[in-house]
Amino acid sequence: MTYQKSHVPLSEESRSLVQIKGRGSVENPANRFEPIEFVPDLDVYDPDEEPVPQTKLFRDSTRKILATNDSPDVGFNISINPYRGCEHGCIYCYARPGHEYFGLSAGLDFETKIFVKVDAPRLLREEFMKKKWQPQTIALSGVTDCYQPIERKLRITRGLLEVFQEFRNPVCMITKNHLITRDIDILGEMASWNGAAISISVTSLRNSIQSVMEPRTSVPARRLAAIEALARAGVPVNVMVAPIVPGLTDEETPAILKAAADAGARSAGYVMLRLPHAVKELFERWCERHFPDRKDKILNRIKSMRGGKLYDSTWGDRMRGEGIFADQVESLFDQQCRKLGLNEMRVKLSTEHFRRPAASVPQYSLFE
Repeated sequence: MTYQKSHVPLSEESRSLVQIKGRGSVENPANRFEPIEFVPDLDVYDPDEEPVPQTKLFRDSTRKILATNDSPDVGFNISINPYRGCEHGCIYCYARPGHEYFGLSAGLDFETKIFVKVDAPRLLREEFMKKKWQPQTIALSGVTDCYQPIERKLRITRGLLEVFQEFRNPVCMITKNHLITRDIDILGEMASWNGAAISISVTSLRNSIQSVMEPRTSVPARRLAAIEALARAGVPVNVMVAPIVPGLTDEETPAILKAAADAGARSAGYVMLRLPHAVKELFERWCERHFPDRKDKILNRIKSMRGGKLYDSTWGDRMRGEGIFADQVESLFDQQCRKLGLNEMRVKLSTEHFRRPAASVPQYSLFE
């Protein structure tokens, strides 16, 4: 693969100055699977001459829509991700390295080159119609957000929910986008037979952090409004304080839990910041651009929880971290949840209502 100019590593000086509105990253770091990288003469290269990167959609012609998972620290076995890549642009997203399997970069490519599974609803219907399908809860998203901006136009997630509703197969979802309230009509009906549960991710209550760390997500107030709207419709809502960024957002945990509980959340969970593969480099440069005065504190705090490294993939520890600070975060989180009455009762979704609808045949066809 030969890199274009937008894939060029920026100089140290440029890294702290460049920012692309609406994008979490400003460059495309080298793909770890690609041996060739084009590096131009930085004496004549001017990053300011680069055009603003536009989002491009690519048809994902996958023939299998269900992804299985056997990770012991992930709370679901089967998931659906209608989009690969995510325009939300969250700088910390652990899904970014997945784009490297397409020969792309975990940086801007991940935010601007979105693979769309346009046949997802049809493929899900075919799975449910198979006699071997055993009804069970499916997680919608879990890697990239199924309510990222393009969903407003493509409505693939809504199409999937219509299939879940028709077959009465339970679904759980997680998102950072208020757009989920568009589908309250379906989610509310499914919740009436214990068929739907929602998690809303709230990383910070400060717009100043959200706007640069998660640039195309809903602002914090809109996420809380989504929790309130879903709860009012009878949909059980969990708030995910995820990820907690040590040295930057960890101090907000009690306030986030309080705001979410006031909005109607019944339960809560958290995940400590994870920085696999190229995400480590992207996050370090992001700290240089936006929080140079706190960069060392943030990175050192992360290392203190990851055995001296920026990331440790050990099962169990990767979601929580280890050490004194990780213990303090967990203790504070648990105390606040008990104080607010969160996690007193976990939602258990039901598979007993699953059905395969009979094929619909118009009456007039019997006489033709």
